[in-house]
Amino acid sequence: MKRIRHLLMVVLLACGLLAVTAPVHAEDLADRAPTPSLAWAGCGDGFQCATAQVPLDYQHPRGRTIDLALIKLAAADPARRIGTLFVNFGGPGPSGVDRLRGRAKWPWLFSDELRARFDLVAWDSRGVGASTAVHCFATEREQQDFFAAFPAMPGDPAGEPAFFTASRDLADRCQVRAGDLLPHTSSVDTARDLDLLRRAVGDAKLTYHGISYGTHIGAIYANLFPNRVRALAMDGSMDFQGSAGGHGDAGRNLPVDTRQDVATGIAGTFEQFLSRCAAAGPRCAFASGDVHAKWGTLAERVRREPVTITVDGQPVTYDYPALISAASDLSKPEDWPALARTLQQLYDTPGSAFRTRSDAYSDNSTEAFNAIQCADSVVPRNEAVYSRLAVSEDKRVPYFGRVGVFDMMSCAYWPQSAVHPYTGPWNRPTANPILVINSRFDPATPLAGAIDGLHELADARLLVVEGAGHSTMYVHSTCAEKVKREYLIAGTLPAQGATCGIDGGPFG
Repeated sequence: MKRIRHLLMVVLLACGLLAVTAPVHAEDLADRAPTPSLAWAGCGDGFQCATAQVPLDYQHPRGRTIDLALIKLAAADPARRIGTLFVNFGGPGPSGVDRLRGRAKWPWLFSDELRARFDLVAWDSRGVGASTAVHCFATEREQQDFFAAFPAMPGDPAGEPAFFTASRDLADRCQVRAGDLLPHTSSVDTARDLDLLRRAVGDAKLTYHGISYGTHIGAIYANLFPNRVRALAMDGSMDFQGSAGGHGDAGRNLPVDTRQDVATGIAGTFEQFLSRCAAAGPRCAFASGDVHAKWGTLAERVRREPVTITVDGQPVTYDYPALISAASDLSKPEDWPALARTLQQLYDTPGSAFRTRSDAYSDNSTEAFNAIQCADSVVPRNEAVYSRLAVSEDKRVPYFGRVGVFDMMSCAYWPQSAVHPYTGPWNRPTANPILVINSRFDPATPLAGAIDGLHELADARLLVVEGAGHSTMYVHSTCAEKVKREYLIAGTLPAQGATCGIDGGPFG
């Protein structure tokens, strides 16, 4: 039978009745697209800005284009310049242009030597900010009203229906107003954009610093274009396969941050907050008494009745979900003293039924976050799965378990036509090895997940920073910056099992 089918195909081919299309490799999709032309112009404070045009759809590389906004800080020592260091600060959703403008001269992130040898370039990814952006609302006022009324993460089953409805409403609004863009916002397309930008600046290979979700983009690039990797520094890294689709059928039936076990990362970092607060004594506002007992008392009291305090002259109400959200916001150790003051003020304040919301939205980062994250990951689409997991995860990781269940709820309703995760391979051998950096206690990218991601890559080396917080963007470490700098400049990797200390603690 096989021989008959083979002969039939030969006859059809000879008669011109059967067409054969050569397989299109991922590299070819970007390679067929024109190289963007960048007209850099000064945009203040020593920076230059430009706009790149890239294909909306890489299946049609010379069809409709979209704009990418870029910003550059030129190498301080042109005579010793190596090339361009592309930086993606993660999120996904916030503006890379704004972040580079604000952070390019942070010495613990980009030392003088690093800035002397490289042009630093960041961009707003497709769907974000000043690039062709995802907008799910007709006006800014409509956007602000929608998010101001958006229900908080449900702290119990009674809060789930309204939260589910609002999450579905956001997905529907995005489909209505940005349906043509949503199928083209995945990190696969962003990795292809990055290769076009590499060509546009004239670099033969890519030098890249990915932070947080930027590591996911870096890992995809490394596997789409393995021979074009000069150096990839991945800071605050992820379990890449876990993020995209999980490991096996069980993983596919979990929300993204549940299978990444972000709850355990938050809990471990919060324990560091409490223990370091206690050790700091009067330097930490929450330190008096038994901090663990105080936290338990506060959480149970706020669960029963909201508490309103005054922040910067304005009343702010904390119900249980708002308290857990505040306690989960641990990425920046420099903010821990303010969190301690908030917790102590809540602890000292009687309960109140008064409620107020002070949330304000003035950009599209929330819409862009959903557009990118939901495109990049397969998640359960049955609300009952989330309801069950909220209970079991809170038992497994008290207080913080449900954070990983509900924080990407709109993805459960995202249009299937816009879900395009990269699912591998993740282990294609690269031209040069990859450096992975991760904090010992990271609330957003737990070390265990970073180690899983490390093992998924073909050739990577891990540096552990002995601190708490999210990535060296927020956990200051002169040691880690030196390791990263030597790798990006000369390709030098740290020793196996290497660690770095931090420059100081959050409470002085």
